[in-house]
Amino acid sequence: MLSAGKAVKVSIYLSEGSSHRGISTYSRILDFLFFRGVSGATVMKGVAGFGADHHMHSSSFVEISDHLPLKIEFIESREKVNELLGKLEEMAGTGMIEVQETTVAKPAQPSRAKKVLPADHEKIEGKARMMRIYIGESDRWKDKPLHQALVEAMRANDIAGVTVYRGILGYGAHRRLHKDKRLHLSHDCSIMLSAVDSEGKLLAFLPLVEQMVEEGLVVLSDVDIIKYSHRAIEADADNGPDTSGEALGQAEAEP
Repeated sequence: MLSAGKAVKVSIYLSEGSSHRGISTYSRILDFLFFRGVSGATVMKGVAGFGADHHMHSSSFVEISDHLPLKIEFIESREKVNELLGKLEEMAGTGMIEVQETTVAKPAQPSRAKKVLPADHEKIEGKARMMRIYIGESDRWKDKPLHQALVEAMRANDIAGVTVYRGILGYGAHRRLHKDKRLHLSHDCSIMLSAVDSEGKLLAFLPLVEQMVEEGLVVLSDVDIIKYSHRAIEADADNGPDTSGEALGQAEAEP
């Protein structure tokens, strides 16, 4: 948690239309900062400006511009910023990052502390672990569906891939039978998330799972990676969702 004293202010300057794999760059960076335990971050949208290309962009133009400047700003300790800076430089692409020394006179008081997790992703070969998370479709976390929040958290923490499965019949700890009927939309069906990565990566992510999943089941299994590959995706192009998690799910072989 950020405390009073010396700190660092980081400003990341982007173009509003910049994206990576169909996801806006500012959204990916904000998710990354949120799930890495940064004390707070703000996205600000400019109304006019120009960048390295010296093209003027303004919201007053008749046409709607998707190249207006955006700024993401946050304040953290020097140690925390040094830990995040490499990944932020990669995610910002052609954008600019500014780092300034500052002083925190009075830190904000969060409702609860957040865990800090490691960021670097390691290559997966041979032996690995599978994490399965069983929850209910109606479960929520911070005003959004829990399964969606878990997927976003895994992506922000560089988990290799995850697939969400929706159950059609089953029961849980309360022994109530849940069934997906035709012409009847159930909002309490079972949901399973399946992710495969190295043991160290999943164990480091586990404290955040325990914080987010108030009621459910989380299991870890040993697996062998037989094949982990994905098709080439053109940079900054909207090519639909990343299905690498499905490839992992198909490649697993439990002992």
